[in-house]
Amino acid sequence: MNFAHPAWLILLVLPPLLGVAAVVAARLRGGQWAAFIAPRLRGSLLKHGTRLPHWFSLVFLLAASAVMIAAMARPQGNAGTRSEKSLGRNVLFALDLSRSMRVQDVKPDRLSRAKMTIYELMEAMPNERVGLIGFAGTAYVYAPLTIDHRAVRETIEQIDETWTTRGGSNLGAALHLAIETLKETGQKNNALVILSDGEKHDDDLADLIDQAVQAGVFIVAIGVGTEDGDYVPNPDFPEDRMVDREGQPVISRLQSGVLRQLASETRGRYAVASGTAGMAEMVRAVVEDLDTFEIEGRERAVAVEFYQWLLLPAIVFMIASTIAATRWRAVQTAAIAASAFLTTTGGARADRVSDARDALRSGDHAAAREAYRDLAETTPFDARRARFRLGEATAALRAGDFRAARDAFSGALLSSDPEVRANAHLGMGRSLFQLGWLVLADSPYPESAEQIPAMEDFDEMVRAKLDAIRQSEDSTEELRRMKSLVSNWTDAVRHFESAGSLPAARQNGQVTLAYLKRLMELIEEDRQQNEDSLPQEQPQSGQGEQPEGEPQEGEGCEPREQDGSGEDQPRESGSEGQGDETQEDGNQPRESERPRDGGDNGDDQGKQPVDPNESPEERSRRILGENADLEKGPPVPGRHEFSPPEKDW
Repeated sequence: MNFAHPAWLILLVLPPLLGVAAVVAARLRGGQWAAFIAPRLRGSLLKHGTRLPHWFSLVFLLAASAVMIAAMARPQGNAGTRSEKSLGRNVLFALDLSRSMRVQDVKPDRLSRAKMTIYELMEAMPNERVGLIGFAGTAYVYAPLTIDHRAVRETIEQIDETWTTRGGSNLGAALHLAIETLKETGQKNNALVILSDGEKHDDDLADLIDQAVQAGVFIVAIGVGTEDGDYVPNPDFPEDRMVDREGQPVISRLQSGVLRQLASETRGRYAVASGTAGMAEMVRAVVEDLDTFEIEGRERAVAVEFYQWLLLPAIVFMIASTIAATRWRAVQTAAIAASAFLTTTGGARADRVSDARDALRSGDHAAAREAYRDLAETTPFDARRARFRLGEATAALRAGDFRAARDAFSGALLSSDPEVRANAHLGMGRSLFQLGWLVLADSPYPESAEQIPAMEDFDEMVRAKLDAIRQSEDSTEELRRMKSLVSNWTDAVRHFESAGSLPAARQNGQVTLAYLKRLMELIEEDRQQNEDSLPQEQPQSGQGEQPEGEPQEGEGCEPREQDGSGEDQPRESGSEGQGDETQEDGNQPRESERPRDGGDNGDDQGKQPVDPNESPEERSRRILGENADLEKGPPVPGRHEFSPPEKDW
C-alpha cells in the first residue's frame, strides 16, 4: 500500500499537540479561578459539575482530525495496469504560419487569435483525437493525431511563423498533406479545421477538393482577420512594414472566397474567428455527424482507493464529538431555524419556476424571459441551467426577438440531455430562419398556413431586394446582409438536421432548404443578367474592321501605297519603300523567306541549321530547350538552384 499524497501525513503531529495544549489550558484556567475566589466562597460561587463530556468531545475531535488527515493522503493499492479506450473521431487542425498571420487587424494578432480558437475547440471536444499541421510555403505535420491534448497544446503554444522553411501561403500543400494524413487512419469520415487568412499563392484547388470529398474529409474553414486588413510587419524589423518587389507596402486582407469554397464543396462550415462560444458549437456539430470509432489511449496504472474506508470512522468521531459537547436546548432551536430556512428557500425557488412557466403559457413573454434568465444565472446545476436557457429562448422567440433567442438557444445546446439538445437545435433553426427572412421582408415569417407566401411571391421579394441592392448607394451593407441571409439559412438547415428526431424539425428543414435553393437560383440568374447587360468591348477603328468581302493585306492582294493624288497604287516589288532593303536587281529574298535565326544557316555559330519545315512553335520550343538550365550542366558556385517565391507573406 502507498499514499498518493504522502505530504499530508506531516499534519498528523497536530492532534497530539492540540491535546497537550488543551490539558495545559484547562489547568491554567483552574488555577486562575482558585486565585481569584477565596476558598470559603468557592462552594457558593462556583457551580460544580463533571468536565468528562468536554474531554470526550476533545478526544473524538482529535481522532476525527487524525483519520481525516490520513484519508487526505489517499492510501492506495496496486491493481495492475489498464489501457484506456474511448469513442472519438479524428480532427486535424491546419494552422497558417505565413507572415501575414502576424497582421494586427485582430488583437493581439491573427496567429494568436487562431491559437486561442484552437484551444477553445479542443476544450469543446475532449474525447476526439486531434493533430496539427502548420503550413506556409510548405506544409508539415507538427503534431500527429493523438488523444493527448496536452501534448498538442504544448506544440501550439510554441509554434510560430519561424518554424516554416519557406515563406508564402501554399494552401494546396496543406490540403494535400491533410488528406494523405487522414487517409492513413483508415476512417471513412474525418474533420479538417483550417485556420487561415485565406490568402492563396498556389494553383487552383479543384482537384484537391475532389480528393477531399472522395476521402470523406469534412473541411471546417475558419477565417482569421478582417476584410479591411492591415500592413504586414517586417520580420527583421517588426516596427517597419513589409514591402513587395516594387517597393510598395504589403496589405493583407481576409480572403474568405477560397475558405468558403473549401467548406461548401466538402459539406463543411465556414466561420470567422470571433472568440465566441457559438463557433465551438458549430465545429462540434460538424464533428458529431462523423462516425465514431474506438480509440485506445495510454496504459495507466489501476489503483484501488482506500480513503473511503477512513472517511466513515472520521464522520462517526465527528458526530460523537458534537453530541458529547452539545447543549440540547440550543440544538432544538438550531434545528427549527434550519428547517424553516430550507422550507422557505425551496418553496421560493419552486414558486419562481412556476411563475416563469405560467407567464410563458399566458403569453407574457417579456416576464417569462426575465424569469427564466434569472433562474439560469442563479442555479448552480448545469442541467437545470440548460433547461432554463431553453425556456428563456422560447420566450424570446415567441416575442420576436430572434437574436436574443439565438443566443439563449446556444446556451441550451450545452445540455447533456438529448431531449433538451434536440429542442435547442429546433429553436436555433427557427431563429436563424427568421433572421434571414427579415432581410427580405419587414415582418417575420407568418405562422398560419393561410398567410404563408407562395413561391412566386418569394421570387418577387428576392428580385425586388436584388434590384434595391443595385440601386442603393451603400450596396456594401446590403450585400453583407444578403450574405448573412444565406449563412443563416444554411446554418438553420444543419440545426434542423441535428434535431431530426422531432417531426417539426424535418418539416421546417425541408421548407428552409427549398427557400435556400430557390434563393441561390435567383442570385445566379441575377448575376447572369448583369453580365449580359454589360456593354461588350468594341474593336477600335483601323484595328480589325474590314469591309465584308475585301481581302486584307497578306491574303492574296498586293499592298498598296498612295501616290500624290491620294489614290492607292500597287507597290512594285522592285521599287523603294519606306524601311525596305530590297536591291535593284530584285533577286534578294523577301523578309519572310530569310533565315529566322539571323544567320545563313546557323552553322558558323554552333547552332543547328534552320529547317524549312519547322513551324514557329517548334522553333520556339527548340530555342527554349537549348537555353534550359538542365542542358547547361550542374550549377556553379554563385548560382541559385531555387529562387524565393514571388509572394513570401
